[in-house]
Amino acid sequence: MNDIANIEANILDKIKDCTDLKSLEDIRISVLGKKGILTENMKTLAQMEEQQRIETAKKLNILKSHIEEALGLQKNILQERALNEQLNNERIDVTLPIRPEIQGRIHPVSKIYEEVVAIFGALGFEVANGPDIEDQFHNFNALNMPLNHPARQMQDTFYINHDATVPFDMEKAYVVRTHTSGMQIRTMEKKRPPIRIIAPGRTYRSDFDATHTPMFHQVEGLVIDKTTTLAHLKGCLYDFVKAFFELDEIPVRYRPSYFPFTEPSAEMDIGCLKTKTELKIGAGNDWLEILGCGMVHPNVLKAGGIDPDEYQGFAFGVGLDRLAMLKYGIPDLRTFFESDIRWLKNYGFAPLDFSSLTGGLSNNGGQTR
Repeated sequence: MNDIANIEANILDKIKDCTDLKSLEDIRISVLGKKGILTENMKTLAQMEEQQRIETAKKLNILKSHIEEALGLQKNILQERALNEQLNNERIDVTLPIRPEIQGRIHPVSKIYEEVVAIFGALGFEVANGPDIEDQFHNFNALNMPLNHPARQMQDTFYINHDATVPFDMEKAYVVRTHTSGMQIRTMEKKRPPIRIIAPGRTYRSDFDATHTPMFHQVEGLVIDKTTTLAHLKGCLYDFVKAFFELDEIPVRYRPSYFPFTEPSAEMDIGCLKTKTELKIGAGNDWLEILGCGMVHPNVLKAGGIDPDEYQGFAFGVGLDRLAMLKYGIPDLRTFFESDIRWLKNYGFAPLDFSSLTGGLSNNGGQTR
């Protein structure tokens, strides 16, 4: 250690004169690296007398802080300079006319949303929207789902602590809604029958494979009045699938099933033709499950504040993503959320392809495929 002040001045001058980030990094390594000037001088402290060691260590630490500060300032200057050069070199003239290629595309899920709303809107349904974060009453309890129901387990449902200042309590925790069925209860609480609503929106479950994702889209339907029967449910859904798949006739069947919030419950199948390379809706002698439905359970009506002795109704639920896969031949659900512009150009729709029963639900005029 001959002259710490001269060493500092020499290093600081080199840092100040540095013109690129690579050179600056080389200087940092040569000074502060394992074999750097400052590191080597630190190693000599063990050979000094105690008083000299204390004074020298203090000076070396001050020198280190000055060098680190200078390196940081110069790095910021060089990064800002590099960014400005990049912006100048990659400047885009936004006043230029657009290319002939159509850039914007409507995502298939957004298109299916429009189609479903158009169909049920023509049938007299209103759209009801609600929160993605639900309390357990609206998501589970009011829908006649017992505490030991498998869907309430943490391997299937995402929970959020009701109070960040206390330990997690599963019974009090909020859930990221597992279905939009909670809107059935919220609608019954606010509106008296007759009720005719659909509740489309995002839903969340702990699942991920080719046909399941942690976040997906559903639409629930609810009809309540004094004279609604299972025949009305079957007629409503039959009209829906005919309009959605744009077919004059389509084979359908209903299989008995179980859902806590409906009684009786059923699953609806549509006729199809399955081959190794193709799935054709409305033809063939095979069947494809498409949605769940049933008559609203009396306990659900009671939870919504409606007298089950006076009113009855039906409900159904279907996945919008699954509808998109079936109608437009998309094989893997995970690709819906990968933000691949090539996928969107292939399966997306032109922005002006509006969905209506009179103009056509899935006008393919703007599609590239």
